[in-house]
Amino acid sequence: MTVEDVWYAVYTRPRAEDTALDNLRRQGYRAYLPRYRTAVSHARRRRMVSRPLFPRYLFAGVDRASMPWRPILSTIGVSGVVRAGDAPVPVPDGLLAALRAQEAAGLFDRIGARRPLNVGELVRVTVGAFREMVGQLIELRDQDRIVVLLELLGRQVRAQLESAAVEAA
Repeated sequence: MTVEDVWYAVYTRPRAEDTALDNLRRQGYRAYLPRYRTAVSHARRRRMVSRPLFPRYLFAGVDRASMPWRPILSTIGVSGVVRAGDAPVPVPDGLLAALRAQEAAGLFDRIGARRPLNVGELVRVTVGAFREMVGQLIELRDQDRIVVLLELLGRQVRAQLESAAVEAA
């Protein structure tokens, strides 16, 4: 990275981070897509996948002396650049270096050895407004979200929570 390098946050089309990343690199921009690893189960198979840390966002490095930033807007997969008015907002110095170091150390990875929760099981909420409440797990939405049936003010209420916010009761 030279003194003239400026990094911008680029907003992509839905699920087009990899397309935007490849096309920006083909145009000569430096690009970085922070990722985390997670385990995914499908058809009784469990495998590790890499997912964007910030869905629909990546970073593009521009050499101010030789490259304009506006062609980024017409790149396939890109929806826009984070701007204030008409000017793009540069990413603060040191942020990308910190992200890269944390990604390399695996700090964003979601590979914990937690016991998987099952529908119908009683769970205890460990954080947030419903902390210490016990409810029944009624739905697994995706890798990170679940629905728990809690008793609140004499009624049963469905609460959508992060799976990391509960533990087996």
